[in-house]
Amino acid sequence: MTEAPADPRHVVDPQTLEMLVCPLTKTRLTLSADRTELVSVAARLAFPIVKGVPLLSLDEARNVDLEEIQRHSR
Repeated sequence: MTEAPADPRHVVDPQTLEMLVCPLTKTRLTLSADRTELVSVAARLAFPIVKGVPLLSLDEARNVDLEEIQRHSR
């Protein structure tokens, strides 16, 4: 099964990602392998990206377990 190409309007610009920080710790965020979340290693939180818009609200974040954090901190 072939994955449909992403709508260019829903892709986050890499330069924009470099400017974003965790709203809790003010540390750098890491893009998840599937490009659907921004992960804060310091806060152990993952923030969703919806239609190309990072939702950097603590209400939207999910907790990330230690094993997943270790994969992002490599």
